[in-house]
Amino acid sequence: MRTELRVLDPSVWDDWYGNLLLAFGGVPEAPEKSALWRELTECERSIGAWDGADIVGTASLYSFRLSVPGGGIVPAAGVTMVSVRATHRRRGVLRAMMRRQLDDIRAAGDEPLAVLTASEPDIYGRFGYGAATQTAYAEIDTAKVRLTVPEGTDGVRLRAVPLESAVEACEAVYARRVRARPGMLERTPGWERVPLLDPPGDRKGASPLRCVLAESGGGVTGYARFAVKPDWDLAGPKGEVVLRDLEALDPASYAALWRFLFDLDLTSVIRTGPRPVDDPWQLLVSDIRRCAVRLRDSLYVRLVNVGAALEARTYTTPVETVLEVTDPLCPWNEGRWRLSGDAKGASCERTDDSPDLRLGVRELGAAYLGGVPLTALAGAGRVQEAREGALTEATNAFATPVAPWLPHAF
Repeated sequence: MRTELRVLDPSVWDDWYGNLLLAFGGVPEAPEKSALWRELTECERSIGAWDGADIVGTASLYSFRLSVPGGGIVPAAGVTMVSVRATHRRRGVLRAMMRRQLDDIRAAGDEPLAVLTASEPDIYGRFGYGAATQTAYAEIDTAKVRLTVPEGTDGVRLRAVPLESAVEACEAVYARRVRARPGMLERTPGWERVPLLDPPGDRKGASPLRCVLAESGGGVTGYARFAVKPDWDLAGPKGEVVLRDLEALDPASYAALWRFLFDLDLTSVIRTGPRPVDDPWQLLVSDIRRCAVRLRDSLYVRLVNVGAALEARTYTTPVETVLEVTDPLCPWNEGRWRLSGDAKGASCERTDDSPDLRLGVRELGAAYLGGVPLTALAGAGRVQEAREGALTEATNAFATPVAPWLPHAF
């Protein structure tokens, strides 16, 4: 049996997307969700695997702009909508699509990175993607956990606004936050709709999504989007606050929004969506043990052009090192690279000099945004130090003052 890869014709998007939904369980999707994903699909960057008249595989790319250490914004290809029909597994369909994507990204020449979120963590490592960020989820027992807020919080005005009318103000706050934390995506037109998706069938008993704005100094300085899931037992109310997202430009606005969520009537739990692992609310609560924080892998990074990718970010401490990189899938990345950089910029060029560190492109992707220390990878046997001291130097240089974080999947 042979399959053929073809660029997606918009006229067959429904069949193509239907194959994707089938791979993820076959449950029908709310029309508003399918409509948004159709609008966002870049058909010219999407492919289908065809077996005769049947679509048996799907894969697509988004044209993203990703924040990287140092506050820079780098073009990145967002790998998405990957599926293989169950009847065609283990026949090389996935590998052919991943191979095609990497070749296409390289041929275009303007995206040194590819990124994705993985349905299953063990799938994409063999294609050079390293788990670069984690995200935190929490279930905060607000009946027993107190919140201590900093001075100035009482000067923040909170205002409940209709969800749709607050989009512009929320996006302005979000846009100012992107460069402050690696791993965040600039939201180009259309993507501001993703955090607003709220089909009734997905609410699981919760209310429609709500929005509260924080205002200070004459402008909007933060927002929280959330729902409330009512619940009662014989002892009284025990509702949940379901937090979709929260961003703020200063500590007072941030704390005021959290205090509002803690104080919502008839609720005793805040269940958060994805949050940064170093989210400051964890230092405002009286008892972190009653917050049930759990971590999950999030954004996977793959360097498509090693030199350009390493030059696109800055480094916390000065670094001068030779990296010997292995990359069987993208042989143009293999070999030795001299990385010279600091907080102002970097260069990364081919060299014949002796290596200081040896690592695979998957490990380089994991460390790229500063969330995974090279020392940890070395401890797992995935990075080898060839020059004494090089591992510590590189680890300190790649580190970032805030944890990288992806706000939402794609």
